[in-house]
Amino acid sequence: MISPRRMVALGMGLLVSASAFAAECPSFLDQEFRKLHSSESINLCEQAAGKPLLVVNTASHCGYTGQFEGLEALHQTYRDQGLVVVGFASNDFRQEAASEEKAAEVCFVNFGVTFTMIAPGPVTGENANPVFRAISQQSQPPQWNFNKYLLNAEGRVVNHFGSRVTPEDPALQEAIESLL
Repeated sequence: MISPRRMVALGMGLLVSASAFAAECPSFLDQEFRKLHSSESINLCEQAAGKPLLVVNTASHCGYTGQFEGLEALHQTYRDQGLVVVGFASNDFRQEAASEEKAAEVCFVNFGVTFTMIAPGPVTGENANPVFRAISQQSQPPQWNFNKYLLNAEGRVVNHFGSRVTPEDPALQEAIESLL
C-alpha cells in the first residue's frame, strides 16, 4: 500500500505516486523546506504538483514589505485556479527581523499571510537554497528583496519581476493568468 504522503492527487480522482511525479518535478523543488517559525517542513513538489509557482524572496523590514498584502491578495485570487505562492524569508540584504518569531509576526499578524512562507535562508550566492540557485541559473539572482519569479508547471522560470513591480501590477497578473 502506498502512503498518502507518497501520493499526489491529480484532478478527477486520478492518483499518481509521488515517485512518478518526481520524474517530472525538477530536483530543486523536490526538497524539504522548513516553514517560517515552525518545525513543520514542506516539499514544494508535493505542494505544487503540476502547478505554476510564484516564488518571492522576502524581508520583514524592507521598504517593499508592504507587498505582503498584495502577494496575499494574489494567493487568494488565484489559488483555486492552481497558482502556488511561496515566500522565502532572507537576510541577504540585511533587512530581515532579528528572529523568526518577529519575521512570522510581520508576515502572519501584520499582513495576514496565509501562503507558504519558508524559514530564513540565503537566496543569493554560493549558499543560496536550491530553489534560488536554479532560479539564478534560469533567470537572474535577486538584486534586492521582493523579486518575483513566475515558474511554469514544469518548474521553468517564465517571468521575473523586480522589487518595484508590485503584486497589483497588471503585467504580473497577466503573466500569472497566462499560466493558469
